[in-house]
This record gives sequence, structure tokens and C-alpha cells, in this order.
Amino acid sequence: MIEKISKTKQILIDAAHELFKTSGKRSVTMNDIAEASQKGRRTLYTYFRNKDDVYRAVVDGEIKILIEELEANYNRLVDPYTKLKGHVATHLDSIKRSVNRNGSLRADFFRDIYEVERSRRKMDMMEQNLIKSILMEGVESGEFKQMDVDMISIIILHSLKGLEVPYIRQIVDFESPHSKDDIIEFIFKGIKTQ
Repeated sequence: MIEKISKTKQILIDAAHELFKTSGKRSVTMNDIAEASQKGRRTLYTYFRNKDDVYRAVVDGEIKILIEELEANYNRLVDPYTKLKGHVATHLDSIKRSVNRNGSLRADFFRDIYEVERSRRKMDMMEQNLIKSILMEGVESGEFKQMDVDMISIIILHSLKGLEVPYIRQIVDFESPHSKDDIIEFIFKGIKTQ
């Protein structure tokens, strides 16, 4: 699970998040963050070595939200196929909401994709385990074909990651419910037993 952070550290992260969102990472200084949080520079440097550390904490906060939404989908009492479809929709919708709610930070997410990917490694492992558990549940219930759940969970995760940018930029239309369902059905038709 994701670690709890102190109230002071969260105040610093929230202040930085708002500044990054409105001005972009490049324009914000550590002094700006200290002033916006109404905490001193000394307090800021107690928690963070530099602006990149603060930025990583902001990205980690967004990732935490995504993981919580994916876990909520996983914990629904529905059949494995419905849960897997829900996972796909939750993943893509959560990523899109995260990018869209972050204003100027949106450009930083795309520009600093390697930094974001580094932060996502832990999330990717957690998400792959959720997908794997859904697949195993489906295989065990007979709803899914026998398969290498390790390999298929990796393929599904990377397929989702590959759809993120086209989905965010609305190249892939998931906005209408029928379109979303049609695409999800197409993606997973090969794993259903019937």
C-alpha cells in the first residue's frame, strides 16, 4: 500500500501542485512553494531536496488517486469480465482526469514523460497484479479461457498505457458509452470462453 505522509508535507505538496498547475514546473521556484504553503524554506527543505523531489511527490499523489480508483473497481462484487472492462475504463478515465485537472502541469506530464514513467513503475506493478488477479478469477470460474495470466496481464497493462495519449488527446473516442463498450469488447473478445 502507499505510505501515509505528514500533514505538513501534504500542505507543501498541495501548494506545489497548485503552483505547477497554474504556472508549470519550470516557472515555479522553491521560494514560491514555501510562500504558497505558508511554511518556511527550512521546512520545505526538511522534506524535499529540490524542486524535482517536490514534482515527484505531486506526480505520486496523482498516481495514488489512480491506484485507489483501480482498487475500488477491483473490489466490486461483479463477474471477472465486467471487472476487467471496468478496469480498462477506470484506468483510461482516471489518467485523463488527472491530466485534465492539472492545467499547465499537463504539458509537463507530456514533456517529462520519463520522470512520470519512473514514478509509475510501482503503480504498474500494482496494476499488473490487479489485472492478473482478475484474469485468474475469470479462468478459475470458467469465464475466461486457460491462458498465461502473467503474460496476458503484461500485455493488457501495456496496451492500456499505449492508449493513454490517444485517449487523452481524443484521437480514440471513448466518450460515448457505446464506443467505449465496443472497443473494450473488441480488445477482450479473445479471452472469453463463449
